[in-house]
Amino acid sequence: MDSYNKIPDVEIEDKGEISKKFLELGITSFREACEYVHNIEYGYNSDYDDKMVLFKENKGTCTTKHAVITGLAEELNIPLYKYVGVYKFTEEISNGTNEILKKYKLPYVPMVHCFLVYKKFRFDLSEGNCNGKNTSIEEFIHEEKVNPFISRKDEYLLFKKILKEKVLPSKEMEGIAERSILKARQESIILLKENLKKQKYKLINP
Repeated sequence: MDSYNKIPDVEIEDKGEISKKFLELGITSFREACEYVHNIEYGYNSDYDDKMVLFKENKGTCTTKHAVITGLAEELNIPLYKYVGVYKFTEEISNGTNEILKKYKLPYVPMVHCFLVYKKFRFDLSEGNCNGKNTSIEEFIHEEKVNPFISRKDEYLLFKKILKEKVLPSKEMEGIAERSILKARQESIILLKENLKKQKYKLINP
């Protein structure tokens, strides 16, 4: 992904709920807001339908971090957008994935990640966070612009659409049933959460 210095350094004005919140926090520029959100602890939220949950719980995933920033961009009329991408989840990305791949006889597990796009630049505000992954996500099977606060249901339906149109018809997935991929995906989400806990424990107990 690209450096944050490519993010537009626009002054924040009170144009809505999100911009007002950042101003209350003493944050006065869009780039500063992005850096603030990047530095918020990576963690799974309790209510993804609450657009302010990142501030209420002082933690967030790629979903809630990028939702808040693209929501702010909308309020300030900045042409920066949230994209959802499906990527190949492997052992290189998160420890323990090989066991899942062997169990379901898969070359990889298709998983969802989201990021920001501004002009030709791409940014990931969860990159470098303690997030259960060993590396950043750079390559995607499919990328698609979405609403800042896309619902979990709609995101899942988009994932299923990409699964049927791009993943399952590929040579790599020949002969593999959709249900096997969906089960592997569920186990991979659990694995990421477990690895996140391990990473946080190591930070506290080096």
